Amino acid sequence: MLCGVVTAVDRKKGRGMKLSESDVKVFAKEKNIQVYQPERVKGNNEFIEKIKEINPDLICVVAYGKILPKEILDIPSKGCINLHASLLPKYRGAAPIQWAVLNGDKETGVTTMYMDEKMDEGDIILQEKVEIGEYETTGELWERLSHIGADLLVDTIKQIEKGTAPRKKQEGNYSIAPMLDKSMAKIDFENTAQEIKNKIYGLNPIMGAYVIYEEKMIKIWKARILSNNEASSILQMNITEEIEPGTIIEADSKIGLYIKAKNGVLKVLEMQGEKAKRMTPNDFLRGNKLEVGKILK
Repeated sequence: MLCGVVTAVDRKKGRGMKLSESDVKVFAKEKNIQVYQPERVKGNNEFIEKIKEINPDLICVVAYGKILPKEILDIPSKGCINLHASLLPKYRGAAPIQWAVLNGDKETGVTTMYMDEKMDEGDIILQEKVEIGEYETTGELWERLSHIGADLLVDTIKQIEKGTAPRKKQEGNYSIAPMLDKSMAKIDFENTAQEIKNKIYGLNPIMGAYVIYEEKMIKIWKARILSNNEASSILQMNITEEIEPGTIIEADSKIGLYIKAKNGVLKVLEMQGEKAKRMTPNDFLRGNKLEVGKILK
């Protein structure tokens, strides 16, 4: 039996800054499940006493964003477990999905683990690997992993209930996936085309990678990498390594937007100007002029 749900406090969102409930709270209310929303957990004696009073057999944590103190970890007889969106010990921390895409990883996965007082260092219960698509965004991967992770968590709970759940120490080198910072969103054309592509897809839809054109920000949400030969064939022009990275080599509402990268060409598929919506380059270029030969910063 589910005896309660703990979720974030209601936050003001949107243009009207109205109080908004988390999806977890909305679902719990629909199912008549008790909801708890402590502003903080550590040092919150009233909340800790409430959990002791409930005395759950098991606590499950998914993307809660707060570290549980030992006082809470020690309460449930079957422990506290966490669903983490990486193949631990790789990518401990707050942004494992984003960093898997940012780093151009070919695979990632989900892990259920027993929680301890340290961040994502507890014993592993179950893991499931998934391949990352070559042009899969963080948002798309997040959605996919949410369903895989939900099934893995249910399986984990069933095995704990039966007493058959495995328990394995984390082994090997670990890595950290820290929170993202807005300062990393600017595209540096001194990086390779692959690194730029990884940034574009890794920051979609969290903040968006961007370039500067005549002191205005343009976000690039999706792009494809072309070799110089592929771009030359499409554009009917000679694309050489001597062209400076960041140079606009084509910007036409019928043909599209092509930008020279360090070792190839980026064909932009989705972009967004300041105070505008996301759109194809063809639509963008019908109302905005980008000059061929200009270098994006």
